[in-house]
Amino acid sequence: MLDENLLDAPDDLALADRRGLLRGAAEAGARVRTAARHAADAGVADLRPEGRPRAVLVAGPGTAATGVADLIGALAGASAPVVRLRPTGVAPAAGALRWALPGWAGSVDLLLLPTTDGSEPGLALLAEQAYRRGVTVVAVAPRSSPLAEAISGSHGLFVPMAVAPNGTPDEYAEHDAYEEYAANVAASPGALWALLTPLLALLDRVGLLEAPPEVLEKVADRLDRTAERCGPAVATYGNPAKTLAAELADSLSLIWTEGSAAGPVGRRFAAVLAELAGLPALAAELPEALPAHGVLLAGDYAAGADPDDFFRDRVDEPQALRARVVLLRDRPAGGLSAAPAARELALGHETAVSELEPEEGDDLETLAELLAVTDFAAVYLALATRGTPAP
Repeated sequence: MLDENLLDAPDDLALADRRGLLRGAAEAGARVRTAARHAADAGVADLRPEGRPRAVLVAGPGTAATGVADLIGALAGASAPVVRLRPTGVAPAAGALRWALPGWAGSVDLLLLPTTDGSEPGLALLAEQAYRRGVTVVAVAPRSSPLAEAISGSHGLFVPMAVAPNGTPDEYAEHDAYEEYAANVAASPGALWALLTPLLALLDRVGLLEAPPEVLEKVADRLDRTAERCGPAVATYGNPAKTLAAELADSLSLIWTEGSAAGPVGRRFAAVLAELAGLPALAAELPEALPAHGVLLAGDYAAGADPDDFFRDRVDEPQALRARVVLLRDRPAGGLSAAPAARELALGHETAVSELEPEEGDDLETLAELLAVTDFAAVYLALATRGTPAP
């Protein structure tokens, strides 16, 4: 059950937020600026590529790395295929993930390794394999991590991951509470921007997308403004993230997206709802979402399913999940939009609809706003439904 009183109690929210998730969401804009500086210091702005890569390969663990691959693919469009390398297995001895290059990968391809940890031996082995095959390697990871050492020298380009302002230093590998710190970093919403921003700057240099320094500054500004609207001091009635969190509590969220950038945002939202708040969610793009999820609106999760029984034990029996549609859109209304049909289908089954559409701006700005609001909403749900457990 959602504790709605907690949502409008900033001091209590701060006490419940033992992993600093709200701070991580609020610092996303600062992460973008710091990460852009790190990319420039690493020499990304001075690169003179001879042409675009044939394909971009992305490997890394966790929700943040998965989101990076998905977002880059949406932003690059048809410029080059973006392929996320999924783990091929687990090493029996250490229980560590392993990755492998596809057979066709070679000197005309680019391998990106984003990770908030950097101690994964499988990524270091993948970088070595890429070096032998002539694949260009770029890694974003904590400065003192083993992956940083593996990438140094002739093996590729390394960019230190931007840590939170006033947070633990980059040399956290020597920190006594390394495992706890690493878990907090991986769960922080700001981690996505710490990994994504240097890669956006890189892909701008190779001509796969548009992310020059002035655009990244606009993204940071949009994230800052969104954090002000969604911060814990803003009451629920005027806070889009708290409002969305209250609407999605005790629901099976059906996240329907429209627009190229909204797709990966919706998939990330479903992932962080599960990871941070422990809530189930399904994401699909319109118009395919209508037949894919339509049966859920008429089945056991429908609003009218299992009518309330006067004699039901309301104390011992948990509340049943009911479907709720979330429309995420990254383009203005009008034109050939499936949103009207989505609303009609949902309301025809007495299913409530939540809608989120960003202010005008370029692709990266609108994407940033959608990510920020949904990240804040997931954090509020995590804190107000069960609090965040210690890692």
